[in-house]
Amino acid sequence: MTISLVVAASENNAIGKNGQLLWHLPNDLKFFKNTTWGFPVIMGRKTFESVNKPLPGRTNIVITSNPDWQSTGVITVRNLEESMQKTIDTNSKQAFIIGGGEIYKQSMDIADKIYITRVHANLEGDTFFPVIDKSKWQLIADEFFEIDEKHAYSYSFQIWKKI
Repeated sequence: MTISLVVAASENNAIGKNGQLLWHLPNDLKFFKNTTWGFPVIMGRKTFESVNKPLPGRTNIVITSNPDWQSTGVITVRNLEESMQKTIDTNSKQAFIIGGGEIYKQSMDIADKIYITRVHANLEGDTFFPVIDKSKWQLIADEFFEIDEKHAYSYSFQIWKKI
């Protein structure tokens, strides 16, 4: 099974502040939906609570250290290893880790691919994506988009593959 990270991050790797995204990029939301549709998505509890509902069309797996936490429509696990077992149980060819910062940090070593929407701005945040180590990852796709009436920032859809 391929393990992929999906993230939107600014040039300085900020991905959020106060439990919220730092931007609204409709094309990024479409990209995220189209990329992850039909596959398991793995996220931390804070990320799930910021979305506030299970993502439709996907098996939602939420990692939390709170043994009493649960929510309708999700599979609750205690750690990343347990989430990997649950994804294997789905018989999917790919699973997507969708945040947050701590979950991304824990999963960099096990990931095979990174789908990143690189937002071309340096923004203030309190949650960050780990730096991509170019000695371990190769950029295999990079599509740039200019600012327009629906997108306040230029951005690029990038795919990185572990070397």
